[in-house]
Amino acid sequence: MNPSQLSELKEAAIINALRACQMFAGLPPADLKNVAAITVPKPLAKGEYLFRQGDPTRGFYVVQRGAINVHRVSPAGKEQVIHVFRAGESFAEVTLATEMGYPANARAIEPSQVLLVQKPEFIALLRRQPELALRMLSSMSLHLRVLVGRLDDLTLKDVETRLANWLLKRCPDPAGTAPVNIELTMTKRVLAAELGTVSETFSRTLAKLREQGLLSVRGRVLTVQSPARLAALLRQHLGE
Repeated sequence: MNPSQLSELKEAAIINALRACQMFAGLPPADLKNVAAITVPKPLAKGEYLFRQGDPTRGFYVVQRGAINVHRVSPAGKEQVIHVFRAGESFAEVTLATEMGYPANARAIEPSQVLLVQKPEFIALLRRQPELALRMLSSMSLHLRVLVGRLDDLTLKDVETRLANWLLKRCPDPAGTAPVNIELTMTKRVLAAELGTVSETFSRTLAKLREQGLLSVRGRVLTVQSPARLAALLRQHLGE
């Protein structure tokens, strides 16, 4: 394979990854090619940081494969997960509108590859194609809804309530009585951090729900034995 063919294959792979991202879905081929031309692939090993809070911004990212844990660390050293981004999702778009550094940390939690859409070049592209700016607003509003939902979850009074709420959100019919399998797409440690707790407390909470016959755990599969019963527990905890 000659260099020209290899370059075309790389460009095609980038275009396919961009097309799979909501921000760029439906964009005409010529526009996708323009974005691909200012995009740089970045492979990451498991545990490798993409950026840390305060680092100068280079642009925003699209996950091509793998998973990226975006989090902040409290003054006490506690890691709080903001979101785990997976293939087809974009993040750090907010940095396009500010000269400040990245507002959080980003670390690969499995072997990954992201696409860096470079900031100066993309801003120049936005000036030429204002409709892209509307797509950016749509993408950022989705992230805001995720953050508001996370804030709502963290205001729940205890870890058991937060976990019950998290599980019920993933049950197709929260009033159903048939078992529902939920396969984790992250480690239990990362999920614990998303719920605002530590692994030990999370494990104790899982054990408590198992003892009550509400949940069974097998590897990364959590089985809600009866969503209706779990919903009743949640209402009890919320005082409804």
